[in-house]
Amino acid sequence: MRLILLGPPGAGKGTQAQRLVEKYRIPQLSTGDMLRAAVQAGTEVGKRAKAVMDAGELVSDAIVNAIVAERIDQADCANGFILDGYPRTLVQADAVESMLADRGLHLDAVIELVVDDKALVGRIVKRAEDAKAAGQPVRKDDNPAVFEERLREYYKKTAPLIGYYYAKGRLKSVDGMADIDAVTREIETVLKSVTQAAA
Repeated sequence: MRLILLGPPGAGKGTQAQRLVEKYRIPQLSTGDMLRAAVQAGTEVGKRAKAVMDAGELVSDAIVNAIVAERIDQADCANGFILDGYPRTLVQADAVESMLADRGLHLDAVIELVVDDKALVGRIVKRAEDAKAAGQPVRKDDNPAVFEERLREYYKKTAPLIGYYYAKGRLKSVDGMADIDAVTREIETVLKSVTQAAA
C-alpha cells in the first residue's frame, strides 16, 4: 500500500497517518525525519543535505528527491509507505512518479482530506488553548497568524497537486471535517475499493 495524504496544515494528516501505520504496518515517511536520518547516517546524499543546511539554505528538490528515493529502498518500505508532507510541489510529484516507475511500482491512492479553512483556524486556536490548559507547550505553528501564512503557502505550492492526481485518476477525497473515527472509516472504505480494483 503506497499512499500520499494531501490536505492543508491542521487537516489531520498526521493523526490519520499514524492509524494507517498501525493497521497496515507500513512506515510514515516525513521529509523532515528522512532528512535528519540521512544526515545522521552520513549517507552520500545526507552529507550533501548537511552542507546545505549548515549554510542556512533550503534543501533543494534534487536532494529531497534523492533522500526519498534512498528511503523507499529500505526493507521496511517493501510492503508500502505513506508519504507525509511530500510531494509538496508539481516538480516533486513528477519525481515521485519517476522514482516509483524506475522500481516497477505505483501509487495506490492519493487521499485528500477536504477541510473548511475557517474551521481549521478555529481548530488550531482550540488546540493551542487545550495545550495551555493541560500545561503542555503550545506548538509554534498553533498561532493563527503563523497558521494562515502556512495555509497560503499550501494553496500556492501544494494545492495544484489535487488537480495533478485527479487527472491521473488517483485522487480520492475524504471529508476531513468529520470526527477522527469517521475520517478513518472513510479512508478505510477508499482503500478497500482501491485494493479490490487492483485485485
